[in-house]
Amino acid sequence: MDNDLDTLATALYASTDDFLKANPDVAPWRPTVGLQPLITDAELVTVAVMQALLGYTSERRWLRHARVDLIEWFPHLPGQSGYNKRLRHLGETLQAVISHLGRDTGLWADGIWVADSTPVECGRSRETAHRSDLAGFAETGYCASHSRWFWGLRLHLLCTLAGMPVGFALTGAKADERTVLLGILDSMPARIGAGQVILADRNYYGKPFETALSEGGIVLVRPTRQGERRRPGREFLKPLRQVIESINDTLKGQLDLESHGGRTVAGVTVRVLQRLLAMTAAIWHNLNTGRHPLRSLTAYDH
Repeated sequence: MDNDLDTLATALYASTDDFLKANPDVAPWRPTVGLQPLITDAELVTVAVMQALLGYTSERRWLRHARVDLIEWFPHLPGQSGYNKRLRHLGETLQAVISHLGRDTGLWADGIWVADSTPVECGRSRETAHRSDLAGFAETGYCASHSRWFWGLRLHLLCTLAGMPVGFALTGAKADERTVLLGILDSMPARIGAGQVILADRNYYGKPFETALSEGGIVLVRPTRQGERRRPGREFLKPLRQVIESINDTLKGQLDLESHGGRTVAGVTVRVLQRLLAMTAAIWHNLNTGRHPLRSLTAYDH
């Protein structure tokens, strides 16, 4: 393990351990009587982030590697089945840690956020669509960016310009992006300041939708649709629109989002959260150590 990843893992473990001790309600429930796990939740969160950063999409291969190279750090690693089971029970914990690290950076105070959704493919055959445990949640949808149909889910992201996730949701492929964004904003842990700007694409439109944002003090900047008057802020869209595409590329190109390997709702969800936390942890650590660009994973992927 190289020194940069060593430093990030140490800092992440310390911060997560302190956070979970101060907020025991976000950790999975366990009976007070009985055997306690040998590896703590904070250690498991750290191991999961390292797996994502190092590009191991197979849990079995990752654990074989970890037992050789990380045994001094994590002497009580579970087997593949136990690791998978523990991770699936850490969904709410991973979400809480993502929010904790985001608030710790202060980047949430950025006056401009970007919103978009990206496909999370879950299968390519008709047999998979009918027999998968994801059937009923996963749907057939269309990705306009790549001009293709896919079967799976959509990851809806609301991020700062640095790529720090502010809010997110995982839905079926046909979910209305506007409805999901309103739901994300309603579930924000802190009040959104008046004048907050959200950059989005042309699909985020409609009078009821924009009225709801305006009543919340949010300014929506999106491309002008056919038949509309020219909207303000158009000059900022082209350069800043690339930000969300770059964030999606980090999740898919470097953190292997499309190779998640999940076969159940809980499995896909926790693997998506695992990659969101890995990106969040890298931004958090880069900011604290003065590294730029903040979303760079180069120091941690080998």
